[in-house]
Amino acid sequence: MVKEKLSVTGKEKTQLTDTYELVLYNDDFNTFEFVINSLIEVCNLEAIQAEQITLIVHYKGKCGVISGTFSELKPMYEEMINRGLTVSIE
Repeated sequence: MVKEKLSVTGKEKTQLTDTYELVLYNDDFNTFEFVINSLIEVCNLEAIQAEQITLIVHYKGKCGVISGTFSELKPMYEEMINRGLTVSIE
């Protein structure tokens, strides 16, 4: 969860927003091309973004792909799992 500060009539107010992140993990099964294409198709990323995320995952082991509410990320998570990718919502 992320704390977000809002200014309301000169007073500062802290509000909790339910923001999650779809995280992609490295595996030894899927090709770079498959992962890149999956990120483009499922998460609506630009090709360059998908390529960069794929390289980060390869070298660092994991990378955050996209942020949003749980209900926004759940369908993407399920499709990525169906494609055999290792992902989580954190």
